[in-house]
Amino acid sequence: MSAQNIPVVDLEDWLAGGARQQTFIRTVGESLADTGFFAVRNHGVSEALTADAYRVSKAFFSLPATAKTAYSDPKVKGQRGYTGFGKEHAKDSKAPDLKEFWQVGRPDVPDDHPVHRDFGPNSWPTEITDFRTVLTDLYTKLDGLGSIFLQAAALHIGEPQDRFSSMAQQSDTIVRVLYYPPVGDAVPPGAVRSAAHEDINLITLLSGATSEGLELLRRDGSWMPVHSGFDTIVVDSGDMLQNVTNGFYKSTTHRVVNPGDSRAERFSMPCFVHPRREVDLTPLPGCVARTGGAARYPSVSAGEYLIQRLREIGLA
Repeated sequence: MSAQNIPVVDLEDWLAGGARQQTFIRTVGESLADTGFFAVRNHGVSEALTADAYRVSKAFFSLPATAKTAYSDPKVKGQRGYTGFGKEHAKDSKAPDLKEFWQVGRPDVPDDHPVHRDFGPNSWPTEITDFRTVLTDLYTKLDGLGSIFLQAAALHIGEPQDRFSSMAQQSDTIVRVLYYPPVGDAVPPGAVRSAAHEDINLITLLSGATSEGLELLRRDGSWMPVHSGFDTIVVDSGDMLQNVTNGFYKSTTHRVVNPGDSRAERFSMPCFVHPRREVDLTPLPGCVARTGGAARYPSVSAGEYLIQRLREIGLA
């Protein structure tokens, strides 16, 4: 699959201002309210940087298991460093996901910054000399893009431009580098690369996966493949944005299915844009008014919501 089958925006339209920016805002907002998914082209994350990120990631995941597990610490609940194969499962699934991953928290602040209070500072594999440099560069670019999409989402519903983006300033946004090994022939019953789930955060940016497999659940109950190549970045809204907008923006169920070739591997690099832990996710009055006048979602802080989800998926 090469053509994108979800709405596509062009970042240059946002930067142009005027009518082009208004078109960008409308498409972002309508997409998040409809399917919860859109894609962006001319996004500014170079193919060279994406390829570099996969190069250093592949080098890490190719290390012996003993070397990788040296960067695994149960106390950080999968939010920093390495998490081994089969450790995580979807909220409503008992079968483990067929993946392992590395997570990077905010890299542009000191180790004793409040953003690292809950899970500690980043660790970096010493075996790959430019791992830190490359992933920090990727993190910075995706974090900046996330802010733009959150601004557009706020403007679409008549909120102040920084309503959502300010929630994510100096927050524990995460870049996760995922490795899906070849599934082989001995797959546990019900296990897939990533079982049906919704993201917990505000929005997610999926920076060019190395192969297809991403699918979203349509309202009629069917699954629709979503193109996830290097030409566009796929963006979807998460549970926290759904909560604070009282369901106006949808957190859509999605999954990564097993490949037809049991010997094929897959890498992907989602960026999970999180609000700071103290942010109040109580549905906004304007969004309550837009969605029938009654609050459908709870009053909860971002930190409470995250810990609840980490327990549900087996990481806490």
